[in-house]
Amino acid sequence: MIEARRLSALDEFCEALKLQQCVWGFSEVELVPSPVFVVASQTGGQVFGAFDGRRMAGFCLAFPALKPDGHPYLHSHMLAVLAEYRNAGVGRLLKLEQRSEALARGLDLMEWTFDPLQIKNAYFNIARLGAIVRRYVVDEYGNTSSPLDGGLPTDRCVAEWWIASPRVEAILSTASEPRALASGQVKQRIALPADMDQIRRNDPARARDIQRSCAARFQACFDRGLAVIGFECGEAEATYLLGRWP
Repeated sequence: MIEARRLSALDEFCEALKLQQCVWGFSEVELVPSPVFVVASQTGGQVFGAFDGRRMAGFCLAFPALKPDGHPYLHSHMLAVLAEYRNAGVGRLLKLEQRSEALARGLDLMEWTFDPLQIKNAYFNIARLGAIVRRYVVDEYGNTSSPLDGGLPTDRCVAEWWIASPRVEAILSTASEPRALASGQVKQRIALPADMDQIRRNDPARARDIQRSCAARFQACFDRGLAVIGFECGEAEATYLLGRWP
C-alpha cells in the first residue's frame, strides 16, 4: 500500500530532487535543489513524499505565502509522480495530505499553477479536487528544457483550492465521477482538442495557435468576473466550464 508522510531527512530531499529529473526532464540548472526543500520544511512549508514500501513514488513541495491583504495560504510549487505510479491515486493522496495538514493549521487556501493545455492535469485539479481558476499568466516561467512544455511558452492557470469550502468537501466525498453542473451555472465554455498531447508533439505550430486562442478567451472571461468551476472530458474535446464564483 502506498502511504504519504512528511519528508525531513536530507537523503529524502535528495531523492525528491532526482524525481524532478525523472518526471519533467529538466536540465540541472532548472532543478529545485535539496537545500530549498530543507528551508521549506523548516519555515512553514510542506514537503511530503508518497512511498511504495521504501521507494519514493512521488512528492510535493509547498511554500508559505501571503496575499496582499495579509491572508495566509500555501503555494504548492511542485507535485511529481513517477510514470509507473500515475493513475494509481498517488497525486490525490499527496494533495489530501497537504489539505489535512493545512486545515490542522487553520489555513483555508492552497494555490498552484498548471498548464491549461494539459488535459488530465486540468481534470484532476478542477473536477477531482474542486479547485477553481480566476487567473491566467502568460509565459510565467519562461522557456524550459522540459519535454512536457514542448517548446511552448509556459502559460499557466492559477488553481485556487479553497480547502474548507462546501464545494471541495462535496467533490472530495464523491467516489464516482463528479456530478455535472446545472446548465444555469455555466456562462461560458472553452474547449480544447482531446488529443492535445499529440498535437503538441506532432504539430507545434498548431499547438501554439491553440495556446494563444486559449489565453485570449481565458483572459476575456476572467475580465468579466467569471471563474473556471468545472471541466468535462469528451471523445473529441475537453472543455473548461466557466461561471460565477462564489
